[in-house]
Amino acid sequence: MRAAAFAEPGGPEVLRLMEVDRPRVGAGQIRVRVKAAGVQPFDCAVRAGWTPPGAPAGSPKIPGNEFAGVVDQVGEGVTGVAVGAEVLGFGLLGGYAEYVVAPAEHVTAKPADMPWEVAGGFSAGAQTAHIALQELRVGKDDTVVVHGAAGAVGTVAVQLAVEWGATVIGTAREVNHDYLRSLGAVPVAYGDGLLDRVRAVAPDGVDAALDGAGADALAVSLALVADRDRILTLVEHGRAQELGIRRVAPNLRSATRLAELADLYAQGKLRFHVRRTFPLERAADAHREVETGHGRGKVVLTIG
Repeated sequence: MRAAAFAEPGGPEVLRLMEVDRPRVGAGQIRVRVKAAGVQPFDCAVRAGWTPPGAPAGSPKIPGNEFAGVVDQVGEGVTGVAVGAEVLGFGLLGGYAEYVVAPAEHVTAKPADMPWEVAGGFSAGAQTAHIALQELRVGKDDTVVVHGAAGAVGTVAVQLAVEWGATVIGTAREVNHDYLRSLGAVPVAYGDGLLDRVRAVAPDGVDAALDGAGADALAVSLALVADRDRILTLVEHGRAQELGIRRVAPNLRSATRLAELADLYAQGKLRFHVRRTFPLERAADAHREVETGHGRGKVVLTIG
């Protein structure tokens, strides 16, 4: 099969199209003929040399931990998932390929009206946002700041927090402010004076902060939120422990959570924006796009 993979870590240029063996399905697993795969900072870190816990050894390595496609094989003991089913799901690595193998409990049915490119990039952003807001105990009458609010995680976090009854302040570049208003957020511009601008629109204070930008945005969160247990960073992992703030807890992704979020999409209660798609052979360009750190919504590889 074709896969976008790398033999040695490095910059985006190390990613290239390769011919590799198709993965074999094992007990409790399914194999999916991939139609689309999301691209995220996690993948860029893997390509640059980080090995996530539990990742298999060996080379070449195929990034990608979220995907959508059609089930073409089921392993022994698998029930509830049939060959031919259209699914979206998640794994650890291997998504940038024509076929991927994953545990059967890591996929859920794709809504009929969800485009493949949305389905391929949906799992990570949607689940991360959902987990983060639950960790922050966001609920009715809270005021929440979401930094990086126009990104894939931020877009979902804004909508979920509004759905749960919170007032949401979203920080982003001015070009994305109308977009954030359409999602229900109060937009505030990045840059010098951010703290004062947030305080001006939240005179009664801020209860929680989701940091998807780091650096100055994290400093603003620390100044705004008194309870550090209600600050969560998606980017400043190395500083979280010393600052006494949260990170997204590992191993909380689930097919049940993903199914709930996919159902919200199907009901029209959750929008998910794909800003750009690339064919598999241009995976390196997709990584360059993600590493700019700018842009609204998700970058996705189209494969099938």
